[in-house]
Amino acid sequence: MQKQFGQRFLVIYSGVLTAVFAASMLSGFVSAPKKLGLQELDVQRINLVEPDGTLRMVISDKARFPGFIVKGKDHPHPRPQAGMLFYNDEGTENGGLVFGGYTDKDGKVVDSGGSLTFDKYEQDQLVQLMGVHDSSGHQAGLIVSDRPDRPALQDLQEFAKIDAMPAAERDKLMRERGESAYYGATRITVARGDDGVAKISLRDALGHPRIVMGVAADGASSLKFLDADGKLLSELTPSGNKP
Repeated sequence: MQKQFGQRFLVIYSGVLTAVFAASMLSGFVSAPKKLGLQELDVQRINLVEPDGTLRMVISDKARFPGFIVKGKDHPHPRPQAGMLFYNDEGTENGGLVFGGYTDKDGKVVDSGGSLTFDKYEQDQLVQLMGVHDSSGHQAGLIVSDRPDRPALQDLQEFAKIDAMPAAERDKLMRERGESAYYGATRITVARGDDGVAKISLRDALGHPRIVMGVAADGASSLKFLDADGKLLSELTPSGNKP
C-alpha cells in the first residue's frame, strides 16, 4: 500500500512539474523579451508602434508597401517603391523616405532615385529632398511647397470619380485646378535640372517663378525677375543689367 502510494505520488509530482515547465515556456513566448540581439534578419515589413498600438513608422519592401494610412486606417494608394513611412501621434502618414530603380528590356533607365519628404498635417509634402534619374532625364534638389488645408484623403477619394469623367472634361478640370493651385504649389526650388543649370527659383502662391538665380555648367550666371506669365522683366548678369 505504501509502495503504491509512493508511485502514485511520483506520477502526480511528475505531472505537476511538466505543467509548470509548459506554462513557463508558453509564458516566455507570450511575453516578448525586452531586448533581442541578432546578427542578421530578413524581413519584408516592419511596423513600429506605440504601447497602445498606434502606428508610428513602417519599413517595407515594394510588395508590402502600405497605402495612405489616416488615423490607423489604410486607404488603397499604390506606390511602386520600397522605403520608410513616418506617422504622427494619431497614426496618420506625415512623410517618408522612398527609393527605387530599374531599367527596361533594352537597358534604358526607366526610374532610379529616392525622395525624403515631410508632410503638412493630413496633407502632402511641404518639404522634399530628392534625386531622380528617369526616362525624362534627371533632377536633384530641395523643394518647398504650399498645401491646402483640405485633407488629402478627400482628394484621394475623389480621384476615382475624376478618372471616370470623359477625357475632355477631366483634362479641363485638372487644367483649371493646376492654374488655381488647387492641390498646392511649389514655392521654392534649389535644384540641378536636366539643362545642367544649378538654379534657385522663388515662386508666387500659384507656383509661377518670379525670381530665378542660376549658374550654368560653363559658369555663366544670372539673376532674373519674371512676371506671372514668365515674361522677363529684368536680368542681372556679371556684365551688367538687362531690361
